[in-house]
Amino acid sequence: MHSSLLVSYRGADVMIDCGLDWLGKFERLHANAIVLTHAHPDHAWGLKSGAACPVHAPAKTWRTLKNCHIQDRHVIKERAPTKICGITFEAFPVEHSILAPAVGYRVSAGRVCIFYGPDLLFIHDRKAALKEVQVYIGDGATLTRSFVRKRSAKLIGHASVRTQIGWCAKESVPQAVVTHCGSEIVTGDEHKLEGKLRGMAAERGIIAFIAHDRMELTLR
Repeated sequence: MHSSLLVSYRGADVMIDCGLDWLGKFERLHANAIVLTHAHPDHAWGLKSGAACPVHAPAKTWRTLKNCHIQDRHVIKERAPTKICGITFEAFPVEHSILAPAVGYRVSAGRVCIFYGPDLLFIHDRKAALKEVQVYIGDGATLTRSFVRKRSAKLIGHASVRTQIGWCAKESVPQAVVTHCGSEIVTGDEHKLEGKLRGMAAERGIIAFIAHDRMELTLR
């Protein structure tokens, strides 16, 4: 399945991203709302036939999302904390794509704060995005190799997991989860990759692991 995150707090469930292979399936989650990071098919096209709940996204995502028939649309302003079902979402611009501009979300509820950025090359104002974050959930396109391209003098693509671990160390984020995994992880040896990731993270004082389908993480 395309990567998605379900954030639950006090009986409310908010789904972040709904890729094409969620089409006709995401309704089983009974989410109270859906939030989108960007308009790429693997993040938003599960909504082609609409949604029974409100859908929230930045204006630049709505402008590029042409083939989804969503009635209950809401705009999330970048860098403006927005409360959705009792959970606060703050959208931080990230570099990833020119055609489908993306954001990552600083998500907080109660005393818990996480950052979710499944597709990114770098975060604008990273220090503010990761301040006092307990868990960073990031882009798993590649563990160590470069995945950067240039389009019209702009850099696009994906930061390596090693680079993102470095961000966590610099901003004192204690734990990282790797999601939206690329072929290096999906087709590789699970135990070897986990060992490599844990060793890489331990060198920077971080706990890190690879996400798996239906994984649940409880933060208090």
